[in-house]
Order: sequence, then structure tokens, then C-alpha cells
Amino acid sequence: MTDNAWLVVIDGQRIFADPASEWGSPLWPGALEVISTLLPRFAGRTLLTRWVPPAPEKRVGSWRDYMAAWPFADRASDDPYLALVDELAAVDAAVVDAPTFGKWEALAPLVGEAPDLVVVGVSTDCCVISTVLPAADAGARITVVTDGCAGSTPENQTAALQVMGLFPPQVRLCTAAELN
Repeated sequence: MTDNAWLVVIDGQRIFADPASEWGSPLWPGALEVISTLLPRFAGRTLLTRWVPPAPEKRVGSWRDYMAAWPFADRASDDPYLALVDELAAVDAAVVDAPTFGKWEALAPLVGEAPDLVVVGVSTDCCVISTVLPAADAGARITVVTDGCAGSTPENQTAALQVMGLFPPQVRLCTAAELN
């Protein structure tokens, strides 16, 4: 990791943090603790992302099916349930909204060509992996902080980390304690 690395916090939103949510991650509280310890280290170089539902007129193909399958998540982008959790809402960082699982396309103009990214967030088995792999494919150097990620289930967390671990040297897995 270089000194100009960016911390990318994927989708630290209430919809994923609320244990009562259909999308709530049981691993989020632990991941948030780790993320909170990393934020000061990346002051001025932190990006927060939010998943927002695609606009109705942009729901084509599988996105139409997806939103029909998850009607509880079909909310306006300013709905409080889609807001960042309180601990992240106060962070001085750019917030990037995207109506896609992967956030790379929205992040690329902000971080430049071949950036060094430290990635944390939720859900490891959806939005994190969907961001990491295209970013790596585009030439980014990625460090996934495993204990700063929260999968939809412990099993899905393990599976997603295993898949991302297949992509060295573009993708490196480590814990926060191992981050250098």
C-alpha cells in the first residue's frame, strides 16, 4: 500500500446495518469497529459509497426483477433507511451514490488511473466483491481489509473473501492489524 492510498467504505448504510432489515449483516457491528479505527489514517483520502435503487425508467432486464424481488428496498435515494450509519455520516469524505452493486465505475473518476485502494464495507458477497474485481481488472491495486468487511452471512463472507483471494497481486487480503 502506498502513502496516497484511498480508503473506500462500501455502502455503510442503515439498510445493511439494521439487524431487522432483510439485508442486515450480522457482521456489520464488528466491521464498523474496524472501519472506525481506519478512518483517521485516511483523512482526506476517504470515499463513502451508497447503494441507491435504480430510477424506475432505468430498471431494465434483471434490475426490474431485482427490485420486484426486494420491494422493501425500493425507496427514494434520500430515504433515511438508505442513509449512511451515524458513525459514517459525520465523516468528512465524498459520498458516491450508485444504482449498481459495483461502485468502480462511479469511483474511477475520483481516484484516477491505477489507484491504490483499501476497501472495507458491506456486503462482502455483493457490493464489495462487485467493486473490487472490476477495479482490479482496470489496474487498481486493491487491499481488502477482511475484518472491515461484513458479508450477508458468515458463510457468504468466507466465500467472497476466498474468491477475491484468487486475484493476487491485484487483490491483497489482510486484517486491519496487518495493514501496512
